[in-house]
Amino acid sequence: MYEYLIGKLTHIAPTYLVIEVNQIGYRVLAPNPFKYASKQDQEIKLYVEQVVREDAHTLYGFNDQEEKALFLTLNKVSGIGPKSALSILAADDHQGLVQAIESGDSNYLTKFPGVGKKTAQQIILDLKGKLGDLLDHSEPSPTTADTMVAGTNTQLMTEVTEALAGLGYSQREIKRIEKPLAQAQCQTTQEALSLAFKLLLNK
Repeated sequence: MYEYLIGKLTHIAPTYLVIEVNQIGYRVLAPNPFKYASKQDQEIKLYVEQVVREDAHTLYGFNDQEEKALFLTLNKVSGIGPKSALSILAADDHQGLVQAIESGDSNYLTKFPGVGKKTAQQIILDLKGKLGDLLDHSEPSPTTADTMVAGTNTQLMTEVTEALAGLGYSQREIKRIEKPLAQAQCQTTQEALSLAFKLLLNK
């Protein structure tokens, strides 16, 4: 088992990062990889969780221990697998997530891909009253004003749609937000993704 990786961030894809450690490149699935764009080609520390299945050994990476703990907690809920947990965390509104669970807001939870009404109710049943401590000491996401700017608006939109599709959002959901995203004229992929999540969650 791995606790964390410290290495050079060599590649950012819509659904994963590549971290080079001792001349080995580790593919690490992460919630919203583009939030690490300002750290491209720099040394970073990612807290990781290895999930072993018959057909794959997968590494999931997180900004801090609290985000990792939230992933593990979500993953224990019946009906929530690693992909769904990652999709929920990708919106980067962990406080909003906790508030929705604490208030029993199943409608908020069903806006995430892979979460139906029954699963949303199960999340609330299993986790209500158990998540407050996870966010007390969380570090800010590594999103900064100098985040990498996409070369063209077309490239930016492609990266955003690929990231959303990789998280499980349907083409219908993505199509619904394409026009307001384009009108917003976001300057970075991270900025566009943040807006996309707000639009998808109707915030």
